Amino acid sequence: MRRELEAYYHAGKPPWDTGVTPPELVAVVEGEGAPPPGRALELGCGTGTNAVYLARHGWEVVAVDLVERAVEQARAKAAAAGAAVRVLWGDATRLDELDVPGRYDLFFDLSCFCAIPPHRRDAYAAGLTRRAAPGARLLMFGYGPGAFDDLISGVTADELSARFAGWELADVTPGTNPVPTFWFTLRRTTG
Repeated sequence: MRRELEAYYHAGKPPWDTGVTPPELVAVVEGEGAPPPGRALELGCGTGTNAVYLARHGWEVVAVDLVERAVEQARAKAAAAGAAVRVLWGDATRLDELDVPGRYDLFFDLSCFCAIPPHRRDAYAAGLTRRAAPGARLLMFGYGPGAFDDLISGVTADELSARFAGWELADVTPGTNPVPTFWFTLRRTTG
């Protein structure tokens, strides 16, 4: 998976990197009932568009990506914007190996989890759970099963409910993509 992702960055701009913060994240940060800024952790940050957005809205942001070139671009984007974002190169399923101490109030994942091989997904969920403040929110965009011609991509609400112990699946909203996609909102209920 890492090689495939790296190939997109080496070829130029990855197709998923629109440079625009999704309205679903804007609604969480600026919409009705928005929480006060706190600490945010973005998983699979790409070139840093959303991490910069969060920092500009008062959040203390740490962002992680598996692809070194993406991390370099995210750091440059944050510096150019004057946004205080810590961008780390590493695996979102191995947060204990990175300098990512908890507690976080908001986690954002724009198609990171759904691309993780199933045998590593529990490690991802456990890493977030250990870092979640009480009442923390996870906003996750994911492709549904069968969206791509592979055996690992995709995520369902049932899977998230099973893997994220101590979290409540608060909302599932279908995406607007031509293949099955969803926005999932989970809230930390214990811890």
